[in-house]
Amino acid sequence: MSEAVKNQGYKLVECPRDAMQGILQPIPTEEKVRYLQALLDVGFHTLDFGSFVSPKAVPQMADTPEVLASLDLSKTKTHLLAIIANARGAEEAMQHGSIRFLGYPFSISETFQQRNTRAGIGESLELVRQLQAMCVTGGKELVVYISMGFGNPYGDPWSPEIASEWVGEIVSAGVKIVSMADTVGTARQEHIQPLFETLISIYPEVEFGAHFHATPTERVAKLESAFAGGCRRFDSALLGFGGCPFAKDDLVGNIATETLLEWMGGKAISTQLDSDALGNAMQLAQKLFGQYH
Repeated sequence: MSEAVKNQGYKLVECPRDAMQGILQPIPTEEKVRYLQALLDVGFHTLDFGSFVSPKAVPQMADTPEVLASLDLSKTKTHLLAIIANARGAEEAMQHGSIRFLGYPFSISETFQQRNTRAGIGESLELVRQLQAMCVTGGKELVVYISMGFGNPYGDPWSPEIASEWVGEIVSAGVKIVSMADTVGTARQEHIQPLFETLISIYPEVEFGAHFHATPTERVAKLESAFAGGCRRFDSALLGFGGCPFAKDDLVGNIATETLLEWMGGKAISTQLDSDALGNAMQLAQKLFGQYH
């Protein structure tokens, strides 16, 4: 394993946006704010809190600007990440100085790219270049999620080599943070570790993350495989809710944050999270997702 991997710190990305976006029943803005505020107290590196996308496509996230305006960010060290799907969304996100990261889903499945952003992979790559330039000018950082990074259910070609080639295109655009996304939860253990090992060895200057969707019985195995491959950035969501509403009808949830933390504890990895704040956030999550699901 390279020195770049050995020295890479752990970064935990909490994803309430991913947990909430597929819920059809509208969650009141004030309840979202209360939950996000509790998560900001925990000490995660990044909070994937909302998105600037068409309200017709993701109505649950239509109030992201209002949510952001109501958050108290004066006492948190957590960075905010917002998902965007096009230049217009990026321009809107750019208006908010409190947002540090813009996340863009780049699918290496042509079918899913069309479903997710109504553009082909070639058009999407051009957009990545545009978004990266916007982020450099606007003082933000672009995080590219390689959707269907471990395969797809549509019969589109996939292999570790194809995934590596597309990552290379993304990196050549100047992107420094790439998260490999198991969009529909089909990643196989025998692919996860070698893919991360390959990517990290080829692009040691890039921060690679894992955004897994998994059933409860698969979570730890996927984490172990990514960890063994050198990944040190992990996305998760309390209680394991969430999934991509554009992928398929039966959503496969996120890695549950409590599972991630238990797994890290078993490896004696310090998370430096506030345990009391985490307990409070967990109670709010149980109440929120018990009422809206």
